[in-house]
Amino acid sequence: MTATTTEDTRVRLDKWLWAARFYKTRNLAKQAIEGGKVHYNSQRTKPGKLVEPGGKVTLRQGWQERIVIVDDISERRQGAPEAQKLYHETEDSVKRREELSWQRKTMQAAQLPPARRPSKKDRRDIQRFREHNGL
Repeated sequence: MTATTTEDTRVRLDKWLWAARFYKTRNLAKQAIEGGKVHYNSQRTKPGKLVEPGGKVTLRQGWQERIVIVDDISERRQGAPEAQKLYHETEDSVKRREELSWQRKTMQAAQLPPARRPSKKDRRDIQRFREHNGL
């Protein structure tokens, strides 16, 4: 159930991140905020910061950095479709995330694994090479 009155819109940042399903627990959300991975309106904040509609939340999760705008406030965790109605991600953020994802995939594809394991003769040659070069 989402709140719409001004008195009900007083929700802590860690609780809102949990309700919007960015983190599985409030404790994880709190740790991310305290670790500097979450910024509210381009400033580092505390977990108790009150969230307001229109606020900009920047959060880093692993390789991804998202910039989302708060559309609605909720302190209750709901299903994913309802949680996604609490915010929208900026177009620049989506574009940057997709570009970085594509770069990671191409870098991974460039490092192809060997076609096969070294044979016994190959292993002996490698060992001789290492011993000869002091490796």
